[in-house]
Formats: sequence, structure tokens, C-alpha cells
Amino acid sequence: MATPVNTGQQVSPTEFLISDALGCGTAQNFVRRMALALGFSTAVSEEIVLVAAELASNLVKHAGRGTLTLRPILESSRKGIEIETLDQGPGIRDIEGSFADGYSTSGSLGYGLGTVNRLMDQVDIQSRPGSGTHIACRRWIRENRSFEYEHLWDVGAYTRSRRLAAENGDAFVIKHWGSELLTGLIDGLGHGEEAQKAALAAQQYVQSHDSQPLDRVFAGAGRACKATRGVVMALARFKSPELLSFASLGNIEARAWTGAERLSFRAKRGILGAQETNVHVQELPWHPSWLLVLHSDGLRSRWQWDDFPGIEKEPAQNVASKLMRALATDTDDATVLAVKAKDQ
Repeated sequence: MATPVNTGQQVSPTEFLISDALGCGTAQNFVRRMALALGFSTAVSEEIVLVAAELASNLVKHAGRGTLTLRPILESSRKGIEIETLDQGPGIRDIEGSFADGYSTSGSLGYGLGTVNRLMDQVDIQSRPGSGTHIACRRWIRENRSFEYEHLWDVGAYTRSRRLAAENGDAFVIKHWGSELLTGLIDGLGHGEEAQKAALAAQQYVQSHDSQPLDRVFAGAGRACKATRGVVMALARFKSPELLSFASLGNIEARAWTGAERLSFRAKRGILGAQETNVHVQELPWHPSWLLVLHSDGLRSRWQWDDFPGIEKEPAQNVASKLMRALATDTDDATVLAVKAKDQ
């Protein structure tokens, strides 16, 4: 539960009544001062100001007036800022649809809540037609990440578009810091430019929210894909070489070479951006000698580790290349990710 922060700089919750452009501007100026006082960088503070501008203008456009409350927050050891709006307007009929770029309930061309979703770490909305809307969104100060232990991970990736196609509808993510690694594979529905647009929307969200819990990353990426065909996605976060968090929605193939150990990955049916985005996050033990492979459905799924004897001993890039050459089809975009701990 988020609680107010005592920063020693007299930063306290502040509420604004927003009914016109002047009120919007006043709130934005205060947001900037609060974000800087809490320790956000200048660049991030301006992103938070942009969010406040979007939410304040929505109060005027859609409800005529409402309140916007700013408060510093503290959760465990991290600090952040919360922006909350409340109005008695007509409400939002399709909450998740409102995150699609171009969505508007007022007849105007707007960006809905897409900007808010992309720039904040968490967005919660409660609304019913005729009873107003309550929005609360939060942005946390992100820790300075050390790359001292980057050598712990050996990651290989191979991606290509289907035969004779210019656009690739697959994308992948590789982010490592400290002893942690986040890797994932994204497959936009269908082929061509629209599939690529969907995959890139999800990829950009994941890369800019990689420190968030996996279930929140999936929820936010789903909202980021609302104006696209949607994607399927699998994410694997190694908190250390001994602990793995895994979540998947759709038909991304996940395999682990574990020797004699048994390890299974659970995937939920669905399309991120088009259907529900709730996923089950597995917390699994991991051993540094094991090998993880993720691949899209551009590779044949009927294969066994015995088909590739000794592959677990090869560098991750060799693993990805070997699987691509042996299993990829010409009729679909194809991507392979291989992850293992480096020999120390």
C-alpha cells in the first residue's frame, strides 16, 4: 500500500480543482516542482508533466471539471509520485479501449490514455457510464543500475522475416543489469507492417518498464497494443542464476534443457492487446548449467533436445543459429532466443 513520503523538503499531497485551461497549467507547473523535489531527473519530470497535462485536459474535455491530486508515495524502499483524478462526468464505457491511441469519447481526435500508460509505471481506472471516473497512476524513481555483473549472462538471438518479406512481425527484448536479466519474445499477429507495428509497440513498452513485476508489464504492454492487431509474448526474468520468473500469453514456445530435472512452463491462451492480459507468473528454481530457449511459431515446435546432442554446451548464439537453420519455415517470421549463464 502506497503511503505519503516525508522527504524533508516539505512535499505534501496537493489537490487542484480543474475546470479550465488555467487550472490545467497551474497543476502542470506544480507537478514539475514536486517531481524535481522528489528526485526525478529533469527529463523524467517533463514526462510526468505530460501525463498531468493529459489527465487535466481530459477532466475539462470529458467531464467539464474535476479534481487532480498530486502526492509523493513510498513503498518499501522506493519513492515515487502519484497523480489521481476524480470527476462526476459521463464515465468511460470501454476502459481498456481508452488506452488505444486515437480513442476519444468527446468526438475529438485524441490519444486517450495511451500516453499515460506509456509514461507511468502503473495505471488504475474505475469508471461506470453515468457515474464518473477515478484514475490513479504512479511513477517510481528507478534505481541506478550497475552493469558490473553483465558477464554472468550469455544470450543469443536470431530473427528474420518470412521469405521475401520486408517487415518482421517478431521482436525480442534483452535487458540485463546487476545479476538480473530480462529477456522475452514477442510475435505480432499475422504478417507484414501491421504485425511489425504491434510487436514494436509491445517491445517499446517492455523495454521502458522492465523493472516492474511481470504481471504489470503484461498489463501495460497489452494497453500499449490496443490500437494494433495484438501480440503473443513470453517474458523470462532471471533474478539471479538460481531463480527465474516466467510468464507467457499465447503460443511462444519455451523449452529448458535441465539434464535429468523436470521443469515445465505454463502458457495462457490469449492475445495481448485484444483480449484479457492477466497472466500467471511462475517462480521457478534455476541452475546456472541449464539452457533456456524461446522461439516463435515460425519454427517447427515438434523437436526434442535429443535432436541436438550437446547443444547445451555451445554458446548461446550458436544455439539460436542452429535451431533457426534446422527448424525455421519460409512461411512465417521466425525468432529464437537462447539464454544460459556464462562459465565462470
